[in-house]
Amino acid sequence: MTALTMLVVASMAFVGTHFLMSHPLRAGMVKAMGEAGFTITYSIVSILTLGWMIWAYPKASAEAPAPLWDAGEAGFIVATVLIWLGSVLFMGSLRRNPALPRPGKRIEKIDDPNGVYAITRHPMMWGFALWAIVHAIVNPTLASLVLSFAIAFLALVGAALQDKKKEMLLGELWADWKAKTSFVPYGKGLKSADAFALVTGTLVWLGATWVHNPPVGVWAFIG
Repeated sequence: MTALTMLVVASMAFVGTHFLMSHPLRAGMVKAMGEAGFTITYSIVSILTLGWMIWAYPKASAEAPAPLWDAGEAGFIVATVLIWLGSVLFMGSLRRNPALPRPGKRIEKIDDPNGVYAITRHPMMWGFALWAIVHAIVNPTLASLVLSFAIAFLALVGAALQDKKKEMLLGELWADWKAKTSFVPYGKGLKSADAFALVTGTLVWLGATWVHNPPVGVWAFIG
């Protein structure tokens, strides 16, 4: 088995186990081992399969190091903007999601979308997806594309499956919420993130692109 094939298999295991344990197998696993046991098992499998991907990636990169295209300056500018947006969406998602239940309470009302949830109802997933898309743009090796596709696929298909699950559980309540929000960022028009998301997201963006080796984003243009 080549290193690239190993990375493909590891990526399929990472994505596949997430989907299986999050949807068709979840109820049976929770019934058999309890919520705590399920959470521990889910975490262990996720860590192991992610570790497998991380272990396989450098070997696959060394096997096929040539990029498939040159992103050029325009590609890096687009990537810089997208990674900033992804950072803002991710950090904003760490605050309370209006569509998540309060501990111990049944969802009877969903607050109007605000902050990054007015931009997209899946800001965390889009944060991961944009990170993956950016790396595919600026580092288009076969290994990078496999890894980027796996993460973007897991994030966006996972988000769509979350919508389906919520629709089954909440019915009209979820339908009303969906009508006020968008799956794709800015699908309901231009919206502004809240100050927390803008400030912390920008700081994370600046910090992450600075410690990158070599520095990327705005730092590459400044340098």
